[in-house]
Amino acid sequence: MDYIEAAALLRGQDHILILTHKKPDGDTIGCAAGLCQALREQGRDAAVLPNEDATSLFTPYLEGYLAGEAFRPDYVVSVDIAGRNLFTPAGEVWLRRGIDLAIDHHPSHEGFGARSCVDPARAACGELVYDLIRQWGPVSREAALPLYVAVSTDTGCFVYNNTTPETHRVAADLMSLGIDFQGVNKRHFRTKSRKRLQLEALIIDTMVLHDGGETAICAISLADMARLGATERDAEDIAAFLGQLEGVRTSVTIRELEGGACKLSVRTDGILSATQICALLGGGGHAAAAGCTIRATIPEAKAAILDAIRQVQSHA
Repeated sequence: MDYIEAAALLRGQDHILILTHKKPDGDTIGCAAGLCQALREQGRDAAVLPNEDATSLFTPYLEGYLAGEAFRPDYVVSVDIAGRNLFTPAGEVWLRRGIDLAIDHHPSHEGFGARSCVDPARAACGELVYDLIRQWGPVSREAALPLYVAVSTDTGCFVYNNTTPETHRVAADLMSLGIDFQGVNKRHFRTKSRKRLQLEALIIDTMVLHDGGETAICAISLADMARLGATERDAEDIAAFLGQLEGVRTSVTIRELEGGACKLSVRTDGILSATQICALLGGGGHAAAAGCTIRATIPEAKAAILDAIRQVQSHA
């Protein structure tokens, strides 16, 4: 269904629980907070499921919206969740119960909801949620701030190649409501911890270049994180860093996980499909940004992703 139909459907529901994805970013958090605020303004009982992965970079946007133990939902909505493997442990409980409405913008969306509102043309799920909320009336300043977080972070402050003229129009509408967009931009794009800078230095020192410098692969081990004393907040959106190197068109950031697995984040200039690369390893995402998680050591993960890149290159 489109956002107009989704808005009409949601308006007829109550006691609504909103779910966000694993390792939540600004898009899923901003959509959840903005939608929750708008639903409450419509007189609906709504809350966001607490996310055990959320870092202190994003938890402030969820203050006042989190579901307590006594909350008993009648309707469950997911925002910015593309696949079943992206639900948190708490969210998996509701996945088994059944997702009533899935709102998303990923081309690789798996269609796990009873109803789906998915638009891959949107740069951020926040754009879609913004248009949905507007069907109920003007967007409030309280809902606008997290929606701006959603749109700005998923476009790298409007510099990623997923940014469209519509993205700027949505951002302008949100800014016109008097939100502190300058504070958001400083918080997310112009402030780095010392440990974050050390992580970036580690990446530069250990990255490996292929294809004449057009493909770059780096890895961050658990031992690296421990040695630097870095947290998940320090590593937020670290996958975007390597693509800033001049000449790099495809970059891969590998994060070692507990339990013998690695998370791989692929970024491209859009010419080579990141989605196709990650799909070969069971993942998905967008044409220019995708990811997957595999059971492998770091050397095995490097070999696997390089092989996937080569397969996609051979058919490009």
